[in-house]
Amino acid sequence: MEERRPYWNMEMETKQNTPEMKEIQWERLKKKVQTLYDTAPFWKERFDKAGAQPATIKSWDDYAKRIPVLTKEGFREFAAGCDFDMVKILEGWMGEASKELLCIASTSGTTGEPTPYPLDKADLALWSEFTARALWRCGIFPGDRIMQAFGLSMFLAGVPICMCIADYGACSIPVGAEAGTERVLTYSRLFKPKAMMCTPSFAEYMSEKAKEIIGAGVDSLNIESIVCGGEPGAGIPEVRKKIEGAFNAKLFDMGAGLGCSCDYPEYQGMHWLGDDLAMMELVNQDTHEPVPMEDGATGMAVFSTLAGTNILGFRQTLGDIMEVTTSPCPCGQTGFRYKVIGRTDDMLKIKGVMIYPPAVEGVINRFVPRVMGEFRIVLDEPPPRVVPPLKLKIEYGENTKEEELEALTEEISEEMHRRIKLRPKITWLPPKTLERFVKKKKLLEKAYESE
Repeated sequence: MEERRPYWNMEMETKQNTPEMKEIQWERLKKKVQTLYDTAPFWKERFDKAGAQPATIKSWDDYAKRIPVLTKEGFREFAAGCDFDMVKILEGWMGEASKELLCIASTSGTTGEPTPYPLDKADLALWSEFTARALWRCGIFPGDRIMQAFGLSMFLAGVPICMCIADYGACSIPVGAEAGTERVLTYSRLFKPKAMMCTPSFAEYMSEKAKEIIGAGVDSLNIESIVCGGEPGAGIPEVRKKIEGAFNAKLFDMGAGLGCSCDYPEYQGMHWLGDDLAMMELVNQDTHEPVPMEDGATGMAVFSTLAGTNILGFRQTLGDIMEVTTSPCPCGQTGFRYKVIGRTDDMLKIKGVMIYPPAVEGVINRFVPRVMGEFRIVLDEPPPRVVPPLKLKIEYGENTKEEELEALTEEISEEMHRRIKLRPKITWLPPKTLERFVKKKKLLEKAYESE
């Protein structure tokens, strides 16, 4: 069998985190500032207001200090100024390029107005290149079949990624999460894909329902690789173990920028695959001051499109909190690594301590199969402030007896106190009580909205 090259793009992926790549980024960044200023009304007005005209951006320090971070709130203000007219929004965002779009996707808009991902030819080329690099590192190659079980409707990982898979030369099976668990499982059995793409919560739900629907476990599908995204679960060791064990497949974590995890046995975070395509930096979530990219650094991720028209915005954040690692990965592949800790929207403060739902999820999943792994954080008032104790609803496992719950409560409480410095108040629920999600899992139950 022909030996495959280490990377899809041997020219660019081998240069990541090198002085040569830094020069490539700088030249593309200067060009991008000038192009946005000359062609896109929103960005010209934004740069002018900040005193960040192209001629003033002469160094990396100028870029970081002069160009303000665009938050979701900032985008909503822009959208409101356009009367939420998406045509006006896109014209301001892209100028004349908005008339040459090939596809429009968006965020889910669960916390407000959706943020669009408009793709013209250049943006689709960027997304296709990233997709190819990620699939290659996941051991999914041209000619392989991929079950597409992300939400197809409006999500960037939906129709756009199917277009990218076709461009790569692989075969997508676009059933989509909207079709439901039965169709995804049935068509997986019929068309025998090598890989599947879906959210971690959908992968978990499929593993629960498979025997009921197809008469066998999900391992019978012989899927070799599962590429997950859309939520942090694939980066939580306990969730990874559960999904990989059920499918007998390798789980990869993809997204939150241009990243994908490697196949090293222990999760190392996602490798950033696109230094030449877009730039990721960290800033303090409150002050927006730059945070040095070094081992163990934590901050809010900010992205700047370099190669496309403007798919990831410019110094724009969606509020993801990341921890980065810049030392070499034991897998030997290039690209700094990052882990998603949480999102600013989901941050909770209990006695001054910041807590993110994925941390709670990690603790609870350590007790599978004594618990199902499904839970909700119950909020009595709008976040981030939470009056202690943290209230949790947790499903106990199918073979767990009610008389065992008192001891299990104490064990979970001790483990949670050890790992995230809090002791929760737990309400136990029978297995399969809580709603399952085929798209993004909702871990917060907002009791204050029903009062």
